[in-house]
Amino acid sequence: MREAYHVELENLATRLAEMSVQVADAMERATKALLESDLKLAEQVISDDRLVDDARADCEEQAYALLALQAPVATDLRIVLAAIHAAESLERMGDLALHVAKAARRRHPDPVLPANVQPYFADMGTIAVRLARKVEQIIKTRDVEAARSLEEDDDHVDDIHRHLFSVIMDKNWEHGVSTAVDVTLLGRFYERYADHAVSVARRMVFVVTGRMPGYSSSDA
Repeated sequence: MREAYHVELENLATRLAEMSVQVADAMERATKALLESDLKLAEQVISDDRLVDDARADCEEQAYALLALQAPVATDLRIVLAAIHAAESLERMGDLALHVAKAARRRHPDPVLPANVQPYFADMGTIAVRLARKVEQIIKTRDVEAARSLEEDDDHVDDIHRHLFSVIMDKNWEHGVSTAVDVTLLGRFYERYADHAVSVARRMVFVVTGRMPGYSSSDA
C-alpha cells in the first residue's frame, strides 16, 4: 500500500516536470512567432494552451486525492503542497506564453516589435526558456543549489525589462504610443514568466528543507 502511495507521489512530480517542458516549448515557439511574425507558430501556441490547463487540473486532482486519502506528513506533505502551488505557477507560465503568441497573431502580418528592441526580446525569450528547462530538472532532482541558481537568470530578465522603459521613454523613440504599449506589456509577460519559474524552484527548496527561500535569514 505504501509503495503504491510513493509511486503516486513520484507520478505527481513527473507530471509537473512534463508541464515544465510544455511551458518551455510554448515560450520558445511564442518568442519565435513574435520575432518572425510567424502566424502558424502563434496559432500552435494558442491551441496548445488547453493542454497546459488540463495538466494543471490533473496535477491538482491527484494532489488533493493524496491529501484526502493518504494524509501525508513531513516531506510527503511538502511534496503535495508544493505540487499544488507549482502547478498553478506553471499554468501561469503557459498563459504568459499564450499572451505573447496572441500579440504576434494580432499584429500579423506586421511585426509587433520595431527592430531596435527585438534583440532584447530575443534575449528574454532565451533566458525564459532556459529557466523553464532548468525547472524541469530541479523538479526531477530536487537540487537545492540548482534551484537557488535560477535567481541570477531572473535578475537578468528584470534588468532587461527595466531597460526597456528607458528605450521607450527616450526622446528619440519614433514608433508611437501603440508600439510602446506593446513593448511594455510584452516585457512584463517575460518578466512574470521568469518570476513564476523561480517560484516553482523555491517550492522545490521547500520540499527539501522545509523552508521557503526569502522567509528566513538563513536562506539569504
